Amino acid sequence: MSNGGDNLAFEQQHGSGLQKMLGYRLTKWGPDHAVVSLVVAAQHCNRAGILHGGVLATMLDTASGYACCYCPVAGNIRRCLTLSLTTQFMGQAKAGETVRVMAQRQGDGRKIIFTTATAVNEQGKIIGSASGTFRYHRGSEDENGVPRESDDTD
Repeated sequence: MSNGGDNLAFEQQHGSGLQKMLGYRLTKWGPDHAVVSLVVAAQHCNRAGILHGGVLATMLDTASGYACCYCPVAGNIRRCLTLSLTTQFMGQAKAGETVRVMAQRQGDGRKIIFTTATAVNEQGKIIGSASGTFRYHRGSEDENGVPRESDDTD
């Protein structure tokens, strides 16, 4: 086993199409936690000029999923899917500000995982939160994951 730094670098280089389109970035990742950041631009804002709730919900979901799927084995991967995500919106961010979402794994069973996530604006004020329920893909229940090239995405 090695540390998961290789896997963080891999995820930063090979994120999803949605991640590339929106521009958010996985900035910290470790056992049971993850941080996703976004520099808010005009295309992320609603008609009132503030960060769109859909973008924030996507970031809360993404950070939560990563908090479930850290893998310490270089070259291996873990995957999960969202079963439910309950969000609360309580503040705002504007274009030019950086938003950070910190997610924490709260507990799990063999296949089901629970998370919480908090989003803060550049001033450190909470602008949103979420609680989520996720399910591991086959093979991802094992903290050592599966080799990237043989990932079974059932």
